[in-house]
Amino acid sequence: MTHTVGNDGAEAAVRAPTPSLPTPTPELRRSSRSRGWVIVRGVLLRIGGGLFVLWAAATLTFFGLRLIPGDPAQAILGGPGSQASAEALAQVRADYGLDQPIWVQYIAQLGRLATGDLGTSYSLRSPVAEVIGAQIGGTLLLAALALIVAWAIALGLAVWSTRGGRIAAAVGSTLEIVAAAVPHFWLATVLVLVFSTALRWFPAVSTAGPEGLVLPVLTLALPLAGFLGQVMRESVLDALSAPFVLSARARGESENGVRWRHVLRHGSLPGIALSGWAFGFLVSGAVVVETIFARPGLGRTLLNAVQLRDVPLVVGVVLVVALGYVIMTVATDAASRLADPRLRRQGVAL
Repeated sequence: MTHTVGNDGAEAAVRAPTPSLPTPTPELRRSSRSRGWVIVRGVLLRIGGGLFVLWAAATLTFFGLRLIPGDPAQAILGGPGSQASAEALAQVRADYGLDQPIWVQYIAQLGRLATGDLGTSYSLRSPVAEVIGAQIGGTLLLAALALIVAWAIALGLAVWSTRGGRIAAAVGSTLEIVAAAVPHFWLATVLVLVFSTALRWFPAVSTAGPEGLVLPVLTLALPLAGFLGQVMRESVLDALSAPFVLSARARGESENGVRWRHVLRHGSLPGIALSGWAFGFLVSGAVVVETIFARPGLGRTLLNAVQLRDVPLVVGVVLVVALGYVIMTVATDAASRLADPRLRRQGVAL
């Protein structure tokens, strides 16, 4: 701000002093650096953990396939029934490096994977990346729909069993335990017998239309819903007696408002945290579901590749699933922090 004052007929400009910002104290600077280091360390730990998961998945898969009886060279030439000559087998072993010691093959495999080269499928004679790209869409759609349905069933059971009295709580708990314990192959068989053979509502074999997704999605979703329902119900019960719920009721908020705005948000936190694990659960279940319902996807591709000892294809599928698990884990961790203000206030790094 500037104003003028007269002095012997002359004007002099006097500028009012501007307020100065407080000088950061050494404690504030140390706190800022510490917070930045926590964030960097959290990011580095996430990256390191993800790389370790991918390395472990590739390593265990590589050596696990070597323990399966049989000759990989015969798998490349069409399996034991191909009646390949000894000269052809020797040539294939030399071409694919199968005549090298196993540790040399392992290092070569890691080197190719580090450059993004998943190799060529032994049985399909196509690049592994192309095979996975053609099959991954169906499995992701199946897993995503199953996760949504499982979440809806679990939340519905949690709400109903916690507000319906002792009978509802006992029935809901029983349904959750039974659903979580049911194996996929048995559940798929029952669903086919009831809804396909008896009622003729849905096809027994998965088709291109939406009706072909109903039974596979239910087969994957119901066991997961039972497990999620158990952890969500316990979290909802804890939230009902929490101080923030008592405060909301004291402010005059309705019971429905308390449940929908506070209790369910708190009750969904364990389900959000477990969604990364749920992704792996759904993909592993897809191996059974896609086989039973003759549905194309990564699960069915993985099963066929293991039977044929197709090492590059098996390793490629496992790595893609492991990468999806890592991404889902990071995403669910971020979603948990967005849903829980306590984690944001703690300033924990993602």
